Amino acid sequence: MTPPPPTIAAIATPAGRGGVGIVRVAGANLDAIIAGVVGRSLEPRLATVVTFHDERGAPLDSGIALLFPAPHSYTGETVLELHGHGSPAALRLVLARCVALGARLAEPGEFTKRAFLNGKLDLAQAESVADLIEASTASAARAAARSLAGEFSREIRILVDGLIELRMFTEATLDFPDEDIELLRADNAAGKLGALRARLADLLARAQTGARLRDGLSVVLIGRPNVGKSSLLNRLAREEAAIVTPIPGTTRDTVERQIELDGIPLHIVDTAGLRDTADEVERLGIDRTWAAVERADLALLIVDARAAANVLDAGDRALLARLREVLPRIVVHNKADLADAAIRIERRDDDGPARTHVWLSALTGAGVELLEDAMRAHAGVGSAIEDAFLARARHIAALRDAELHLVAAAHQLTNVSPPLELFAEELRSAQLALSTITGEFSADDLLGEIFSRFCIGK
Repeated sequence: MTPPPPTIAAIATPAGRGGVGIVRVAGANLDAIIAGVVGRSLEPRLATVVTFHDERGAPLDSGIALLFPAPHSYTGETVLELHGHGSPAALRLVLARCVALGARLAEPGEFTKRAFLNGKLDLAQAESVADLIEASTASAARAAARSLAGEFSREIRILVDGLIELRMFTEATLDFPDEDIELLRADNAAGKLGALRARLADLLARAQTGARLRDGLSVVLIGRPNVGKSSLLNRLAREEAAIVTPIPGTTRDTVERQIELDGIPLHIVDTAGLRDTADEVERLGIDRTWAAVERADLALLIVDARAAANVLDAGDRALLARLREVLPRIVVHNKADLADAAIRIERRDDDGPARTHVWLSALTGAGVELLEDAMRAHAGVGSAIEDAFLARARHIAALRDAELHLVAAAHQLTNVSPPLELFAEELRSAQLALSTITGEFSADDLLGEIFSRFCIGK
């Protein structure tokens, strides 16, 4: 008989002082801990005012004790929550007392991992717990809550059930080799497969939007000195985040701020002006600029509207040429007020990948909304946010893998005599890829990687 897993305990509230602090304990039998800390029996799911005691019976703190007997708890085991005052010192004393009575310190994410292993949550829901905690915008929090409620998992299961039905019929036809083509056509296998592919494509689009909500976009501001990069950062951030002077080379290091644009977190990075320099400190700042560019999802090349009225000069074109070919970019013609240029946005085809140009004034704010519109278009969101799931990179990879297998399966059906064994194998591979999202098929090392990134106490 397999012994029950050890009892675990952790502080479940964030570090620091607060009004309330919680110590959470989970295990098969918590009688000794309840007796040693609380000193009395507890009614299930009833908040009870108690005093927490040390080994001599002296008080450690006072608060509320909540008992959730198995299996009706977060982890599926018996769970005890001790709600005391938010004193870090008092919480550590209560936690130490639980450990002295037989618990061990929980590992990061171990409570949620046990919830997954005990069937209380699937893997996608378990990951959404951490995503909800870490959500940096209201839209991201709502998307994570949808995933935690099981909406993402339900969509995956609908696809898996459809694949299972199609696989069952395909496997059955293999027993009738002389009639397999007619059977497949009679059951409209191609139509069913097409419906599954359409549903998967829609789910992938929603998940990709959710990935934007979760990870945000890294937007780097680049350009030569004194073109107004720091002024634009301040305008976008709605605060004086960077020092602005008319002296070229004022910004010598990267300055970062996070803003929210229609629910999408944008990590705006102001950088040192790019030019040849003998100044060692400024040169180090320029090196960091190019490092930020390598990590960016979008580059804003800031140019002086007075010097670049219609065509970018050789220096600005050289900066664009140094960008990764796949890196999207927007050219921002700043100081349009000084150039007496019209505030506008244009799509231009005369400078390679840099096709979007925005004329604005970071000083007055005129035209900044046009730049924000261009960034919204790049993020590719909008009303789709309301239906998004807060997806992770592994979810996107699994959905794309399943999509490739369904494409291959559809290709098999185009043959005059479809090789049903290959068709069935592509369906099986697609099902396997989708099942890794909910954790029906998951390697132990993947689980370790996922839950190690959770906070302790969750």
